[in-house]
Amino acid sequence: MSVSPAPAVLKELTTALGAGRVSADPGLLEAKAHDRSYHSWQPPLAVVQPRSTQEVAETMRICHEHKVPVVPRGSGTGLEGGANTSADSICLDLSAMTQILHIAADDLYATVEAGVMKSQLNAALAAHRLQFPAGPGVDASVGGMAATSASGTMAVRYGTLKENVLALTVVLADGSVIRTGSTAKKSSSGYDLTHLFVGSEGTLGVITEATVTLHPVPEANKSGVWSLPSLQNAVELVVAALRSSLRLTRVELLDDLTVDALRKYNGYTAPVTETLMVEFSGSAAEVEAQYAQFAELAAHYDAAEHLQATEPDECQQLWQARHDVLPATVALIPGAAPLATDVCVPISKLPECILQTKADLESVDLLAPIVGHVGDGNFHLAMLLPPGDDAAATKAKEINARLVDRALAMGGTCTGEHGVGIGKIGPMRTEHATALEAMRAVKAALDPAGLLNPGKVLG
Repeated sequence: MSVSPAPAVLKELTTALGAGRVSADPGLLEAKAHDRSYHSWQPPLAVVQPRSTQEVAETMRICHEHKVPVVPRGSGTGLEGGANTSADSICLDLSAMTQILHIAADDLYATVEAGVMKSQLNAALAAHRLQFPAGPGVDASVGGMAATSASGTMAVRYGTLKENVLALTVVLADGSVIRTGSTAKKSSSGYDLTHLFVGSEGTLGVITEATVTLHPVPEANKSGVWSLPSLQNAVELVVAALRSSLRLTRVELLDDLTVDALRKYNGYTAPVTETLMVEFSGSAAEVEAQYAQFAELAAHYDAAEHLQATEPDECQQLWQARHDVLPATVALIPGAAPLATDVCVPISKLPECILQTKADLESVDLLAPIVGHVGDGNFHLAMLLPPGDDAAATKAKEINARLVDRALAMGGTCTGEHGVGIGKIGPMRTEHATALEAMRAVKAALDPAGLLNPGKVLG
């Protein structure tokens, strides 16, 4: 790999870490400069690939001394430009930090480096009959998930990363290293710095290690796909299930456009209508009882069961269809770029919010399938922007703005799990008007020079 001889910071980084860890190769710069979003980016000065907390600390110390911005990066699966770089920045790529440092099976936690992928951790946990279910369906790094407080399909049962991170090792802007939290189940000691960094999107510090909560693998699972006559019926069925104390492990909404996209993409066989995918987990008896109770409720909302699955391979295949939604959506218009967005509202407001959004989309003739983690009040749009269609991009941004305003007016949030990144800075200011200065004060205290992921979250 070629290493740029200038500016001076690159020479110093190369001396400190070695030529193999610092690269200005154009192909690598482009590959590491952006996430999956449509937001703009520029190739960085270099990509630095540390393999330890000490190397991250040395990188931050050098960049702090030279006043060079640093953009931390996990696996690059974000959707709001949170890992997008600028031309004057260093991309700090943590993907080589892949050690699983400790699995405490009896205490139900594991400590891993930031670059460990969710799939890698779960493979190591299988022998202990444990799992790390938090986080998105797409495979992602633990550090990146913690930095964005990732959520996903199982959050309705197991919570988000906020509920599943016990402790962190964090490198601050000046290169100093701190450790937050502990492996105890609870603590009344000091400020909760762990959850200050969880969800901070690399703007306050670089997460290099995370201690996460583990959960037992359930004895049994039962999944089902249900077709409904309307979005209203689908969401009201979910509300009724939650109010009935059903312990849903997953409950996902797919609108008719999404189901049609999946049929074209991977041969999905469900009827093209509003669809719920559900899963229950636990003992075999508990799962059967819970699923039967859900089926009784479903009849009141004219829901028809399309299929059910209990074998692990069958369940995995069923849920893979849900995880294929984004590529299936993009495939509807060749060459299209998705403007992906999400909001989260109180469950009682979810039917109204989705139906008004659907009407908005129909009024401007934008193709935008809707999916949602409806058990959390969280749903997503992927508005498809045909190549070179500036008018579609303008419409999509207007729809996004109206969606966010609607969610905030309902007591919700501008993003349930995609994060703020670049795309939600304006709504962030609206949502947190009275607390924004306190957030700025925290940022100024931890990163006074503004070098960590500049231009993100607070702008």
